[in-house]
Amino acid sequence: MPDSKLIDVFLMPGDYFIGDERYRVRTLLGSCVSVTLWHPSRRIGAMSHFLLPGTGHRKSHDKPGMYGDDAMRLLLDGLARHDVAPGQCQAKIFGGGAMFPRNPKARDIGLQNGDFAREMLHKNGIHVVSESLFGEGHRQLIFTIRSGDVLSRQVPPEPKAARTRENA
Repeated sequence: MPDSKLIDVFLMPGDYFIGDERYRVRTLLGSCVSVTLWHPSRRIGAMSHFLLPGTGHRKSHDKPGMYGDDAMRLLLDGLARHDVAPGQCQAKIFGGGAMFPRNPKARDIGLQNGDFAREMLHKNGIHVVSESLFGEGHRQLIFTIRSGDVLSRQVPPEPKAARTRENA
């Protein structure tokens, strides 16, 4: 199937997606984290975009994947409906970037999100094959379920002098 025939899906914060090789999933991350799960032989994949570590105890009905624990449950439940066992999947983790200068005295939300994703995958026995976490700025992601490839581009914040000049 040529790339032009792929169905593009864009995830907003709190969204998640489970689909087959017909789909390519995109998102834009700041301090949020995305986890991709991919079954190599079945070519079924899942992707989350969560904002916060922990669980929301189902408080957010319009964004059920807002919290990392809830997003992971949704991904695993969705894969189970396709008879995909979590242990057969390859995981990749992205995001957790600092959108503002980091405070050395406090762990910001990006660091908490990245560490939480690692813990969730370990707890569920899912092998992490790669990760691109932390650093400064935002990331653009494109997950092609057909191949399992995830293209990640990290964009650093603009230097302060450039922002000041544009605003003058």
